[in-house]
Amino acid sequence: TTTTGAEVNRPSLWRTSTAATRDKPLSPHLLPSSITMAPKDTASSGGSDSRFFNTPKKGEMHELRMELQSTDRTIKVDAVKKVIASMTVGKDVSTLFTDVLNCAQTANIELKKLVYLYLINYAKSQPELTLLAVNTFVKDANDTNPLIRALAVRTMGCIRVDRITEYLCEPLSRALRDNDPYVRKTAAVCVAKLYDIAPELVQERGFIETLHDLISDSNPSVVANGVAALSEISETSGRDVMKISASVLQKLLAALNECTEWGQVFILDSLAKYTPADAREAEGIIERVTPRLQHANSAVVMSAVKVILSYMDVMGGSGGAHADSIRALTRKLAPPLVTLLNSEPEIQYVALRNINLIVQKRPNILENEIKVFFCKYNDPIYVKMEKLEIIIKLVSEKNIDQVLLELKEYATEVDVDFVRKSVSAIGRCAVKLERAAERCIGVLLELIQTKVNYVVQESVIVIKDIFRRYPNRYESIIATLCDNLDTLDEPQAKASMIWIIGEYAERIDNADELLDTFLETFEEEDPAVQLQLLTATVKCFLKDPENCQEMVQRVLDLATEESDNPDLRDRGFIYWRLLSTDPEAAKLVVLGDKPVIEDDTFRLEPNLLNVLVGQIATLSSIYHKPPEAFVVRAKRSTTNGDDLGVGDVGEEIEEGEEEDYEDENDVNGGGGDLLDMGGLSVNDNTSPSYSASGLDNDLFGAPSPVANEPEARMSKVCAPEKSGGIELWAGFRQVNGAVKLELDVRNISSTVPVSTLAIQLNKNSFGLSPATQQIVCNPPVPIGGSGKNSVELVVNPNMLVAAPAGQPASPQIQVAIKNMATGLVFYFAANFAFEALFTPDGALERTTFIESWKSIDDKKELYGTVSDLPPASTDIDQVAAKFKAHRIFLIARRPVPNAEGQEVAYFSMKTSTGMVFMAELTFKKGVNAAKVCLKTENIAYGVQAKVALESLLRAQ
Repeated sequence: TTTTGAEVNRPSLWRTSTAATRDKPLSPHLLPSSITMAPKDTASSGGSDSRFFNTPKKGEMHELRMELQSTDRTIKVDAVKKVIASMTVGKDVSTLFTDVLNCAQTANIELKKLVYLYLINYAKSQPELTLLAVNTFVKDANDTNPLIRALAVRTMGCIRVDRITEYLCEPLSRALRDNDPYVRKTAAVCVAKLYDIAPELVQERGFIETLHDLISDSNPSVVANGVAALSEISETSGRDVMKISASVLQKLLAALNECTEWGQVFILDSLAKYTPADAREAEGIIERVTPRLQHANSAVVMSAVKVILSYMDVMGGSGGAHADSIRALTRKLAPPLVTLLNSEPEIQYVALRNINLIVQKRPNILENEIKVFFCKYNDPIYVKMEKLEIIIKLVSEKNIDQVLLELKEYATEVDVDFVRKSVSAIGRCAVKLERAAERCIGVLLELIQTKVNYVVQESVIVIKDIFRRYPNRYESIIATLCDNLDTLDEPQAKASMIWIIGEYAERIDNADELLDTFLETFEEEDPAVQLQLLTATVKCFLKDPENCQEMVQRVLDLATEESDNPDLRDRGFIYWRLLSTDPEAAKLVVLGDKPVIEDDTFRLEPNLLNVLVGQIATLSSIYHKPPEAFVVRAKRSTTNGDDLGVGDVGEEIEEGEEEDYEDENDVNGGGGDLLDMGGLSVNDNTSPSYSASGLDNDLFGAPSPVANEPEARMSKVCAPEKSGGIELWAGFRQVNGAVKLELDVRNISSTVPVSTLAIQLNKNSFGLSPATQQIVCNPPVPIGGSGKNSVELVVNPNMLVAAPAGQPASPQIQVAIKNMATGLVFYFAANFAFEALFTPDGALERTTFIESWKSIDDKKELYGTVSDLPPASTDIDQVAAKFKAHRIFLIARRPVPNAEGQEVAYFSMKTSTGMVFMAELTFKKGVNAAKVCLKTENIAYGVQAKVALESLLRAQ
């Protein structure tokens, strides 16, 4: 029996539910199991196929070419195997493309599979030559052998070249209605692949309707592949094309008992997305699905569990009428979940991550099975950690004694991380179960007596949480904790102990002395320890002012004068001012009652939990994140981005991988303290100017047009209902070397004409501030009128906010405006046009450009694909002219070798703050898209430079 990749793509328990893992072509890095090698005489073949991977020798390409042209079938098959072997180990054998392609003219299935495997691998790099194989594909699609017909359709679907798709439609249409079920199921998967390349073509040819017809097919494998294809298209398009009706539902349930295990997974996943009409229908479906819980394949089991859990919500929503049925289902779900824990460690881990969600949704399913989750000595550490999490969720007053004995045993293990987690688990049990808290503390005290360093430290950390959960109840153990003060050397443990000392200073005779021991190394301590020391010292002073006066003065001096940590310094100043102005207020703030901490065992939000339960048996259930949190969907365009190719300094990427860092949150009408403009006067011109050219004489009047300066890209930033009837549009540009904030003021409904405004900027990633804070509207803008104003922005180092480490700089400029006529202050945020910072001296010498490009680490590269470009942005000459107007300079251009119609252009740009950016843009004739590769040492601002390039390319 021969099996091909056209069969349903085998899912596993940890497959993703998104379009990120769509059915891919056969990998060139592994010889597929579908290639059945003909038996050969051992002596003549030289043993096994491993001989094809021998070290290549000089002149091998010529020898391979001669063997490929041989008339002897055995020699030709061996030659193609050698080519595939070379391809597998990464050797370039594309020069043999034509010779290998000629081998496809054969009736030998083994040879044909090998040739098609080669074609799939090199189709991207040789799209023109791949067209030569079209006749072979079309001919094979009409072959009398169904295996060859299926192979031809599958291979054409795997070759992701636009020009192949027009030839694929007819063979695919015939294959979908072929007499042989093997061909039909192969064609079903091919429709999903075609939709990924050309969705409009699939809809025009009615292939989706044909897939719906396949669900009624007599062959269960065809039904399963039809469901798989429709599910894939639904995820890719973002709309429901599955449309399960009552008749379709019955066909799916009928096929469920007969199709392969992988087909069952696809059908079950589709059923999980279906919403039953009522509880009765849900119960009927569950009855048909329940036998899947005994399946040997873990993916089938988990998919069945997902369906049952989803439908139990429907049954539970109809009152108590189905309470007995729900209890019965609860009993049935436990055994299959327990059985999964007897699998390999990897399967156990995935099962445990899913069970973690299930017990949060319905803890009573496994409430009597806690012993199953006790750790075995030979469990891998990642399995043990997950088991501990579930033990904490299942612990109750009935089994707490068992659990404590088990956790105490774990705390004597040799694995430090596991011991820490076990000690932490004891503390979490105490926080969760109030009646068992005293027993948990007793176990923790026993562990502290072991004097094992990391056990003591973890115990101190969890005891702090117990104190916060149950204040003034277990303080008798503080003496024991203080006896172990010398063993604490980790920041979190020190911070916890210091918190305990400060919180209960009145019960510790020598609290000031204990804190003084930490103060000796204050400057070397971790910031978390320093913050706790500061707070604990102030608490001690407020409780015992006479003995702690000198100590609190010393700590405040260290925090405010010696420290570079802004958090510590600010807290120090706050405490200092509180203590010096109003000690009673300081007591209320520092010593006030604090809310007790809550049990976080079931910490997932109900809505998120419901989403994750609906994603059981996918990557979402392992990450405990919704799919959109870790998978970026590709942005679809009418042009296949794969055709663009890349230059030699970039590498191919998937379209849509770049993140959109533009923050679209509207801050209009935000809190009045954002920029503190309440008392601002038009005469307050306090912002220092760092501009060499001074103020623009026309700054407050109607700006005069400047020749050859690009217009600002304006966007609406403030609606009239948030600004007293005034609508504001804003944009940024550069005029005569100065950065301008262009404002379009439109009086929509304000009865008071807009005459004078005051402006202030918040600190931002570019250090920009207004050269003057006064905006004069001349003439005043009456109701129904509008006026334009231009505000010069200068670079002020005091206004600069550094980007967080490893994060891109924020593009957002937050602005406050005060209408001086009405006194109203309103706020808005606008994304800065980064090209406004580019300077006229940004053109690098070619040699300098090449050296700089090579010297920058590849980790400081950014990639993107810009689609749907206007015609002018696909011509390098016109792009260079457009870029030059924005001070982005063309350095060089060259055609891409071995890629007809492709050309690469290199650009450089420099900001007024000295940052240099280099870009490589790849274009292809006839394609309205471009690939962008940007390099810079200032990677935090690289995203802004890339966004600027992409915006200019898209501009008309």
